[in-house]
Amino acid sequence: MTQVGEGQEADESAPPVMTFGAPTAGEILAERYELVEHINNDSAGRLVWRGVDVILRRPVAVVLRYPGGDSATEMLQAAVAASRVIHPNLVGVYDAIDEAERAYVVREWVDGQSLRDLATEGPLDPARATAIGNAVASALAAVHATGMVHGNVHPGTVMISDEGRVVLADARTDGADSQENDIRAVGGVLYFALTGHWPHAEAPLHGATAGHGRAAIPDAVRDASGGIAAPRQVRAGVPAYLDDLTMDLLDAEIAPPSSDVLAAELARLDVPAEEEHYLDSTGPLRFTADTEDEPSPLAAAGGRKVAVGIASLLAVALVGLLIGISALNGDDKDPQGNAGAAPTSSAPAGEATPAAATVRNLNVQGIRIIDPDSRKRDELDDADKIIDGDNDKGWETDRYPNATYGNLKDGMGVWLDLGSPHTVKSVQAVLSGRGATARLLAGTGTFPSSSNGDKQLVESYKTEIGVLKEHDGTTMTFNGFNADEKYRYLLLWFTELPPTGDEDGFRLGVQEITVQGS
Repeated sequence: MTQVGEGQEADESAPPVMTFGAPTAGEILAERYELVEHINNDSAGRLVWRGVDVILRRPVAVVLRYPGGDSATEMLQAAVAASRVIHPNLVGVYDAIDEAERAYVVREWVDGQSLRDLATEGPLDPARATAIGNAVASALAAVHATGMVHGNVHPGTVMISDEGRVVLADARTDGADSQENDIRAVGGVLYFALTGHWPHAEAPLHGATAGHGRAAIPDAVRDASGGIAAPRQVRAGVPAYLDDLTMDLLDAEIAPPSSDVLAAELARLDVPAEEEHYLDSTGPLRFTADTEDEPSPLAAAGGRKVAVGIASLLAVALVGLLIGISALNGDDKDPQGNAGAAPTSSAPAGEATPAAATVRNLNVQGIRIIDPDSRKRDELDDADKIIDGDNDKGWETDRYPNATYGNLKDGMGVWLDLGSPHTVKSVQAVLSGRGATARLLAGTGTFPSSSNGDKQLVESYKTEIGVLKEHDGTTMTFNGFNADEKYRYLLLWFTELPPTGDEDGFRLGVQEITVQGS
């Protein structure tokens, strides 16, 4: 049940020198947060406690240092910045308080362990390593979309909950890092997950040394010149595409992609093990042109050559080959799996009809609440509960005196990022009550998580998928998507709230959103 902050755990034999402001079990901070158990200390001198929010009765992690004041400025600034970004793969930050003699940050408690501790049991299988890398890259894409830098990505800040959720914790804002370093750190996370070794020996964990303390991470296997061994050289069973991607991210001579491009590529590679063989047909994303070839426009613009176009052609060729084989074999199966049904087709006799793409639940990579007309912005929490698979948990607005938000705002919405463009079949939203009015819109851009950024987003999302006015059910379904277009960013915009039913007023709760497509 590790809740490690930045860096490695400090030796238990080296407590802070000062005692004034030291926390004690049972103490209640800010008349709200009860300290229950001291978990560990980190290399930055911060104490991590398990606590309880006595008002909301939920577990929290309290990251505390003493004294506060100037020495805690960076920690508090980082917490305030992190609280503005809501994403299912980022640890939620609830509060940041400076009491002079000490300062503390209250954040989400994650029942689970860090990637660092998880890998002590041995390297992870490639599919799980890919899924973890995908989650970290998606979290960074959300952070980078606001113009911020995380600056503290390593196996100690990547948390895996007992339910399998992967979250990134403890951002820094001291200006010591860049978005590029964040992206390269994803390569380090992949390398560590695949091998159990950390490849950044020159600065392994923000000033901690590779051999320090009981939580030390083994250095990567290196040759005589200091070059690291590729994951496939360290252990068997690492796919070539994942090995190439990891080494490209770690190569300082190769310009990395942006975090959203990397997240999209890892989402593409994050497939079930039984489907892994298809990836060799499409090829991985590579970031460098062949030295003997004239660089392509994409390589000249970003220092990398994207193989997606070639991959698409190969995929089309593969589909054509499969269709041809199906025709030669006289395959009359219904593409929807309705065994025994008579085939129907407008194609001439003897010609094969292409099978429909398999419709599945798409993975929502990013989600946040859009509220352009509120200065308080106090209704943005719990967006991640909308995509957690649990209809009993969700996000809800405040209570308003009428259906139109008390005439204080034009609406509120839920913004979805699918990670990469997809063919979308439908969007289904499960609500807490009947009578809401909503529009589903599509757009092409991301904007900062601020009132002004939300206004720009709402103004720019012009493609209307559908409108449901005063909907008489608790499940809304939008299926007006163009089958010839692909969508990545969606906005479910609510203009009227349903009545609460058991009390006066109007309130909207969104329990779950499911996106289906291919």
